Amino acid sequence: MLFQIGNRKIGSDHKPFVIVEIGINHEGDLHKAKRMVDDAHQAGAECVKFQSHVIEDEMIPNDVIPGNAKESIWDIMKRCALTKAEDAELKRYVEEREMIYLCTPFSRAAADQLEEMRVCAYKIGSGECNNYPLVEHIARFGKPIIVSTGMNDLASVAKTVEILERHQVPYALLHCTSMYPTPYEKVRLGGIAQLRDAFPNAVLGLSDHSLGIYTCLGAVAFGASILEKHFTSDKTWPGPDVPISIDPQELKEMIVGSAAIHAALGGEKTVLAEEQPTIDFAYASVVTIKPISAGGLLTRENLWVKRPGTGEILAVEYESLLGRTISGDLPADVQLRRSDLV
Repeated sequence: MLFQIGNRKIGSDHKPFVIVEIGINHEGDLHKAKRMVDDAHQAGAECVKFQSHVIEDEMIPNDVIPGNAKESIWDIMKRCALTKAEDAELKRYVEEREMIYLCTPFSRAAADQLEEMRVCAYKIGSGECNNYPLVEHIARFGKPIIVSTGMNDLASVAKTVEILERHQVPYALLHCTSMYPTPYEKVRLGGIAQLRDAFPNAVLGLSDHSLGIYTCLGAVAFGASILEKHFTSDKTWPGPDVPISIDPQELKEMIVGSAAIHAALGGEKTVLAEEQPTIDFAYASVVTIKPISAGGLLTRENLWVKRPGTGEILAVEYESLLGRTISGDLPADVQLRRSDLV
């Protein structure tokens, strides 16, 4: 399957599309957000993603504390939310660096705000995967949509897919576990294969919350064409998702490593023409190990196999030559030729 955002084609025939999730790690500080954009760009990123929070349209006042925090989600978002003008400024800043700007709306007002900014695509978070009214609202914009599927089973995801396909929007599904951090044994990369079997029209990926880049690299071998990872410029900074974020060096390694793994996928167990220079020295040829007189028989005592592999008769034929007669005198340590045989 093929999915496209702007000029970037995403799918199994293309290197993985890495989404650098800055999210709200900027803590509402536009300067920190720009610093992270610059550091991601320096590391080779082609896409950075933020979150758009219009608090009053997103939630009612509450004191619910997320599992990875010590304050309520209301207080976190009040502190970390950017204004519409700041979101627009970040989009401009990202696109000036020729990167793709993505943003996750957490409410209808936030989605409308992003649409006014003329974003090229939408990212829907795991918490909104089964928020079907919001999914429908965003799908009506007719733009490509990436959906994370944490906290949702296949039946729940199917309802979202039905909405997206009904509106005929290109879409991708990201396998995800909504634990912060996610223990490696809970990542369940096999979920990518299940999504592929259940939703054959979807481009697939992984939105990962485990520590480090290991599971993202492994996901490429499972068919992930999109990799999303939380990011920070400095792991000593405060921020809701900083403890599970990767830094610029890790991001660079993930971008390079995922592309390398993708390039290595597929193929068959055959001998390549490009292996011939190695074959020439690494293979063994049949050689004499003692002088043999004309009319003599080839035996284990006078015939063996040695490098290089440039001889006319290779080691694979050794056993079939034993007991054969030679036509002329042969010194020791010469490669046997077919013309030496009677």
